[in-house]
This record gives sequence, structure tokens and C-alpha cells, in this order.
Amino acid sequence: MVIKLFDNNWLDHIVEILELEVNLEENLKENGEEQMKIAVASDNGLVSGHFGHCESFMIYDTVDGKIVKTEAVPNPGHKPGFLPVFLNDKGVNVIISGGMGGGAVDIFNEKNIEVITGAQGKAKDLANSYLLGELKSTGSVCHEHQHHDECGE
Repeated sequence: MVIKLFDNNWLDHIVEILELEVNLEENLKENGEEQMKIAVASDNGLVSGHFGHCESFMIYDTVDGKIVKTEAVPNPGHKPGFLPVFLNDKGVNVIISGGMGGGAVDIFNEKNIEVITGAQGKAKDLANSYLLGELKSTGSVCHEHQHHDECGE
């Protein structure tokens, strides 16, 4: 759908687009298709060595094991306990990172979000590997923030 920049009904067009997206999500749920959101802590398209210090989160919407939408969400900031809640509010089911602090792991676990740590490589490749059942967590947990560049090793 193309929105005319000088159209006085531009707000109506935006509402229409949002309604279409909501209808698509409802139709997918009604048809029983398996949906999942996978987030990868990323730096320039590669998995970040430390979850909290990544540049962005690549969020992959999947349906029946295939990526159908990709969104880059800038990291809003590293504050203890904030990012797991932030990603939960975005509907994330799985988080993939090189390393992650124990507090974040605990919060993700409380929210029933699967945590995969110890990952290396391209964000999209990792999401696809997860969907194929080929990506497993090493359990890499960072214990000291001053050494965050070494997380995931």
C-alpha cells in the first residue's frame, strides 16, 4: 500500500495498515500455524559477544519454521533487568547471544523465554539453525561486567 504524502487522509492509511497487520496475525493463529519470535543480540549483523552491550536486536518473526519478517531493534540501553522485560514485551520466545549475565538469564527463564548462549556467526544464520534444531546453548554466562568483551569465549 502506498501512502500519498500530501493526502489529507494519511492517518487513516496508517490505521488501515495496522489493522491489516493485526488481521494477518489473527488469521495465522486461527489457522493453527506455529508462530515464534527469535531475537539475536547483534553487532553489524553478527551475534554479539555480550547480550546487554549489543548494538541492536535482530528479531525474526517465524511461521511454521520459516522466517517471514525481520526487524532490527536498536538496543535501548543496558540497565539491570530491563532488556529481558523489553524483549518479552515485544513477544520474543527465544534469545540468542554470545554471552549473557546470570541475572538476565534468570529473568528470561522466569518469562519462559528460551536462552541460547555461546553462539557465534551471522544473526540470520543462527536463527535458521535454531529453527532447524541445530543450535544448542553452551550455557555461557558472564559473571563480571568489566570483562564483557570476553563473554562467550
